[in-house]
Amino acid sequence: MRIASAGAYLPGPSVPTEDVEDRVAAASPGLRIRRGLLLGLTGIKNRHYLPDGMQASDLAVEAARRALHTANLAIADVDLLIWGSASQDLVEPATAQIVAAKLGSQCPVFDVKNACNSFLNALQVASALLAARTYRTALVVTGECPSRAIRWSVDDYDGGMMSGAGYTMGDAGAAVSLTYDPQSEAIFFQDFRAYGQHWSIATLPGGGSMHPRGDEWTYFLGDGTRLRDAFLSIGPGLIHDSLEATNIRYEDFARIFCHQVTVPFLDLFCRAAGVPAEKLLLTVPDVGNIASATMPTQLAQALQLGLVAAGDQVMFLGLGGGLSMGVMLMTL
Repeated sequence: MRIASAGAYLPGPSVPTEDVEDRVAAASPGLRIRRGLLLGLTGIKNRHYLPDGMQASDLAVEAARRALHTANLAIADVDLLIWGSASQDLVEPATAQIVAAKLGSQCPVFDVKNACNSFLNALQVASALLAARTYRTALVVTGECPSRAIRWSVDDYDGGMMSGAGYTMGDAGAAVSLTYDPQSEAIFFQDFRAYGQHWSIATLPGGGSMHPRGDEWTYFLGDGTRLRDAFLSIGPGLIHDSLEATNIRYEDFARIFCHQVTVPFLDLFCRAAGVPAEKLLLTVPDVGNIASATMPTQLAQALQLGLVAAGDQVMFLGLGGGLSMGVMLMTL
């Protein structure tokens, strides 16, 4: 298996953090926000929001078309399409069905969902199916639109803190095309671990059996401090174990693609794990936290900028609500 191409798509004009603060302040008379507070706390300067009438699937379709064009593939060449995203168009059917319809494909499809690790897990599944020679060409896509779940009107400071994760997030689409190649191992190590005891720290409750109805459940709820502390309590053992198992050093990777929530959290996490900052591709200041689209967007940018090329070793570091962590080591 090898990665043939990657594509990314950011909708609409960028939205400055000052505009986010102004919108929250205008909708929340009981909340007083000091100008510049959000930028100071997160390091996020801009993000993108999809316009009304556009759906999560549309973000993925735009990214998929770019990935297919780069790889000189037609949609008819794709015999498996996987949606790996926290966002979705509908609870039912699978959003992969909608993406396939918009692309004009009738290949087998399904969704993989695991918060911000959705895309990484979908990549894991796709590579396994290609290695088993069940399929020859796969398209893994994501379309993240967390802006649809932001609570803009809050009653007080506590409400603002519980809704604060939404103010760090942005919308994006990303796609990766993979092809079966007996000469390429591509993913040479992977390890995923879950810590479900922390699932309630950050949620988007609406639409499931627990809260099937009610507008109040359609917004992000989360305690950013508790989420940060939970990840730090888990520690970087998974990452260090992967390096030890493969006898590889950070310096051996051309780039390290890492999920990015805020600049301060990224700095804290990388210091704890010993990840060298110069190996990262910093995206969060300009696009915010784009959930599962983060790492494939970084890959697409790195390929376009010539920062990585065929034959390079790269590392993917995934962090997801729930909580889950994942490490994937790959040769491009």
